[in-house]
Amino acid sequence: MNSPFGQNKPCFIIAEAGVNHNGSLARAKEMVEVAAASGADAVKFQTFRAEALASADAPLADYMKKPGETAPDQLTLLKSLEFTDAQFAELKAYCEECGIRFMSTAFDEASADMLDALGMDVVKVPSGELTNIPFLRHLARKGRATILSTGMGTLGEVEAAVETLTEYGAGPLAILHCVSAYPTPPSEVNLRAMDTLGAAFHLPVGFSDHTLGFPVAWAAVARGACIVEKHFTLDRSLPGPDHAASLEPGELKTLVQGVRDIESCLGDGRKRPTAAELNTKQVARRSVVLTQACPAGTVLTEAHVGLRRPAGGIEPADWDRVIGRTLRQDVPAGHRLAWSDLQ
Repeated sequence: MNSPFGQNKPCFIIAEAGVNHNGSLARAKEMVEVAAASGADAVKFQTFRAEALASADAPLADYMKKPGETAPDQLTLLKSLEFTDAQFAELKAYCEECGIRFMSTAFDEASADMLDALGMDVVKVPSGELTNIPFLRHLARKGRATILSTGMGTLGEVEAAVETLTEYGAGPLAILHCVSAYPTPPSEVNLRAMDTLGAAFHLPVGFSDHTLGFPVAWAAVARGACIVEKHFTLDRSLPGPDHAASLEPGELKTLVQGVRDIESCLGDGRKRPTAAELNTKQVARRSVVLTQACPAGTVLTEAHVGLRRPAGGIEPADWDRVIGRTLRQDVPAGHRLAWSDLQ
């Protein structure tokens, strides 16, 4: 099965709208427009049935608690952010109209089934469900390309999730290193964990970034991330749990352009002169030249020759092959020696 991510493909950039629409379909559509204009490959939302996700007594995470705007519990908050199936169908159609891939993270089986029926072809497993083996089995049976977030997880938990997804039929699989702190302190990012995941599972590895700004996401791409996921918002000052740690529209565009620039910088790994260097190479390297006029028959010593710019004559690396050779003809001072000058 084909997938939009992989080691030999451009970095797959997911603009994470999440629940930053604050329950407004109009705002969600505006976020689709922003994501498409930024050049991101996909815009991703979150799909859940609030009462299937949280109990009435489920507390809020610390990052969700904001003076003056905080819901009393998770269930109340989630209900305010929930979209209907019809609204998600409308969102997917709008993504197609805007020319960007629609994605949404399902948090329960009914939501996953609805998204699958819409034809969403990339499944995203959220970090909170990393150890939810029954749910992973359900997702895997759909056979879709699957991206597994690993926030809060141990290597052993990631191994169990990968084994489950593989055993139950998931399509092409990728793993995202992730730290589930909003925002994530730079000192806790641990980008080297990407290397560990890649070595352990031999799967494409990416990064779900919850730091402020975009430099850490760029660093992840330079380190080999084949997927980058980043929250964005229309306005960081909006009420809601995820806005403060999200990029605003102009920043999202900067993130995407930076990723593409970094990919271009990475190249193919071969060490060779580039086209842009050729002129510099000609003027910055040296040739073997005569430092004094010499008649034909002169046996060259180090007193007769030197190394001067530009290139184009005998190279400095062949210095030892020049010393002791005999000139075929009279040669003026400053002449760049060629092999045809020598016997």
